[in-house]
Amino acid sequence: MKLRRFLIGACTVLFLLGSAFPGLADEKILSRWSKTNHYENDIGSELWVTASYYASEYVEALVQSEAQKNLWTADESEQYKYELLKTLNLSEYIPIFIAFDNRGPSLHMAPFNDQLTLWVGKKKLQPVDYDKRFNFKLQGKREGFVYFPRYDEKGKPILEGVKSVRFTINGGISPVTMGKSIEYIWDVADDHPEKLYAGKAAARLELDRLIKRLDKLNEEKKNLEGELDKVNAELQEIQKRVDELQRQ
Repeated sequence: MKLRRFLIGACTVLFLLGSAFPGLADEKILSRWSKTNHYENDIGSELWVTASYYASEYVEALVQSEAQKNLWTADESEQYKYELLKTLNLSEYIPIFIAFDNRGPSLHMAPFNDQLTLWVGKKKLQPVDYDKRFNFKLQGKREGFVYFPRYDEKGKPILEGVKSVRFTINGGISPVTMGKSIEYIWDVADDHPEKLYAGKAAARLELDRLIKRLDKLNEEKKNLEGELDKVNAELQEIQKRVDELQRQ
């Protein structure tokens, strides 16, 4: 009974701390989706590899954290969110941010997309795009995005009904991780990225998309009009010749 009261009291304190200091709650969310693995060998070489999965709550927590840190206004926060969502392109891809801090032998990772796998259940996904700087020999720090497909070849959401995903990096990229597992697991069952697309940032993203669509349609219209002009010109030539032949 005493233990139960203690646990309830501890949870209450944590809840109150999270309410009084939003930054604590944000940090908890950030650490849930951004994970760092540390590796070292017997001669003092070390490697830190961080992988961040951009779940909806992670994006919101990241925006709030940056806003608090930089004392942003509401408009500045919306601008940051807009730029972030534009980079992530969550409507098409599953983005993962990777950061290396290598304090040992050079990393050799080219071609980088061959070193990465996102396991969604039994499905093995390869990146559709990634930061090409990862293809170069690395000593020190480097970070960037990799993008996995969000939909299969039939247009069905790959994450539909999925509880967790597992992201792996080939341990052969470094002598420090040779024979070791570089992997990260995230629980995505309650992730709903569509919730992010509300407010000013979402409206601007939709505007960007519609403007691009208008440009594409206008270009198609221009091309079709050009083709139609050619067809009309040919029709006139044919009709002219038909009229000449009929008069003979």
